[in-house]
Amino acid sequence: MSRSPLSLRSPRPSPLACLPALLGAIAVAVLAGCAAPPVGMAPAPAPAPVPVPGPAPAAPKALVIGHRGASALRPEHTLASYERAIEDGADVVEPDLVMTRDGVLVARHENEIGTTTNVAELPQYASRKRIKVIDGERLDGWFTEDFTLAELKTLRARERIPQLRQANTRYNDQFEIPTFDEIIEMVARASQRSGRVIGLYPETKHPSYFRSIGLPLEEKLVATLRAHAYTRSAPVFVQSFETGNLRELHRRLGGSMPNVKLVQLMGGARSRPADWRLAGDTRTFADMMTPIGLREVASYASGIGPEKSSVVPLDANGNLGAPSALVHNAHAAGLLVHPYTFRPENRFLPRNLRTGGDDATRSPAGMVREVQAFLAAGIDGFFTDDPALGRQAVDTLGH
Repeated sequence: MSRSPLSLRSPRPSPLACLPALLGAIAVAVLAGCAAPPVGMAPAPAPAPVPVPGPAPAAPKALVIGHRGASALRPEHTLASYERAIEDGADVVEPDLVMTRDGVLVARHENEIGTTTNVAELPQYASRKRIKVIDGERLDGWFTEDFTLAELKTLRARERIPQLRQANTRYNDQFEIPTFDEIIEMVARASQRSGRVIGLYPETKHPSYFRSIGLPLEEKLVATLRAHAYTRSAPVFVQSFETGNLRELHRRLGGSMPNVKLVQLMGGARSRPADWRLAGDTRTFADMMTPIGLREVASYASGIGPEKSSVVPLDANGNLGAPSALVHNAHAAGLLVHPYTFRPENRFLPRNLRTGGDDATRSPAGMVREVQAFLAAGIDGFFTDDPALGRQAVDTLGH
């Protein structure tokens, strides 16, 4: 350990040795307030002011991450959704990224787009319907990798869960599918207008699958981040449920973009990353959440994105229980913790935080209270479909 500058100075006299001088100084100060100094004697110099320590710097507030934008209020993964998230106070917006047939990154939660666009109603694309197995799941629908960007731009976005978010359906068929480039440009403009730096949190969706069909996501993602001045300096978090592509991104970035951090997403404790399953690795996300597993994650990532029940599980009655050790163990490994996903509808809330009504009924106060329980558990940020409520939870914590 290097020595501090103070250790190089001469030893300081003891407090007792200083006492006579201190009393004399006090006497001079008192007399100076009563009479002028004798003629020919210069006034005693004023004592140097004692520096008063300032307040300790405030701990950074948890990041409010607009999950697919403000998807509780607009159809997800549209520029309108991201713009609303920023207006509502999100620190970061999250686009999920998939690939077109001609190699362009676009924002969709899944590469299957039958339920989030109007593609099923367009006769010119009826023959594009396919049955595919993606990460072990059999899917029947339309897939982005079977469309060029120009063709995808003829589609329009729709609300993904209309049974819970009926109000969002009034925006159906109004918005295009945005490219990652368009999202970056929009965020840069919004940052300039608002005077605050807004981060991006892209997720690489199904990276092993896309690599298997000759459309790897990693190369295009890094090239896109480097191509925009905004993403060469603004906070960027790249997330994935797989591990191999995060390691590949870690290798590709090689410290050349310190503003870019990698985040290992974690599913349910019994499930496995798709690349582990493909490789015959029998470990699960539960293994990844152990202290040893977290130290391994820290070798290639800066944070974790666990499902929220891994941080604060529900008890037998469906109410919030006591926090697990995950946040403590992750912090001990040097990892940030950004759990997902906080939503305002009764369907997604602990039972004791719901309000009267059905599953679709919003409980704003319930979501705020839920988020604040997680903030008290020490999380560093969180994904939410309603950034305005997330902002409220952060800004009113402790008030």
